[in-house]
Amino acid sequence: MNISIHPLGDQALLIDFGEAINEETNQQVRQAAAHLEKQKPDWMIEYIPAFSTLTILYNPYYIAKQLRSQELLPYEWARTKVLDLLSQTSSHHSEGRTIEIPVCYGGEWGPDLSFVASHNSMSEEEVIDAHMKGDYLVYMIGFAPGFPYIGGMDKKIAAPRRDDPRLSIPSGSVGIAGEQTGVYPIETPGGWQLIGRTPLKLFEPDRESPSLLQAGDRIHFKRISEAEYSRLKEEDQ
Repeated sequence: MNISIHPLGDQALLIDFGEAINEETNQQVRQAAAHLEKQKPDWMIEYIPAFSTLTILYNPYYIAKQLRSQELLPYEWARTKVLDLLSQTSSHHSEGRTIEIPVCYGGEWGPDLSFVASHNSMSEEEVIDAHMKGDYLVYMIGFAPGFPYIGGMDKKIAAPRRDDPRLSIPSGSVGIAGEQTGVYPIETPGGWQLIGRTPLKLFEPDRESPSLLQAGDRIHFKRISEAEYSRLKEEDQ
């Protein structure tokens, strides 16, 4: 495992697994995060996995009590422990879940579908078809509670973020930004190009696992009609 570790402030360190954003690198991040979740070392406060990095927040006061030499910094102690933990990380590849997300495309549910189509010299139907056929992987959860950054979208429907971000985007909105697609789990400001909406609740704080999606999940987008959207929305209330 080719990694580099850097200090991040005085209570955290950043593990960099590589510069490229791809499934192999992200899998290493997920494997390391899974090992940390299993071990739960006393000195660790929290870990935050991303595309190709893993941030670990540590307790400097706990570490200070463990130090035998006053010349050793808490970061140096934590770095040694992290390297030891990473050496124990299994390289076993486990397949993530496959989650189907129903989407009502276009119209009031996807007001930017026409822009994405014209930006790429395509019809709206061609954009929808390409979006449903993507080979999708959830790389990370971030920005807002339960927000999935999903890779694997066909580059031919890539589109820039809006020049004028919206102050309020309805929960369930499916958007495109650059070569990524994502789903807004809660109502929030945002600048992604909205092409549809799902009736699924991606984030519910009262659930045992609040976020419906997790890093490593495979995503399949399924087209539904407005009537199906309304029916599923009512059933999920």
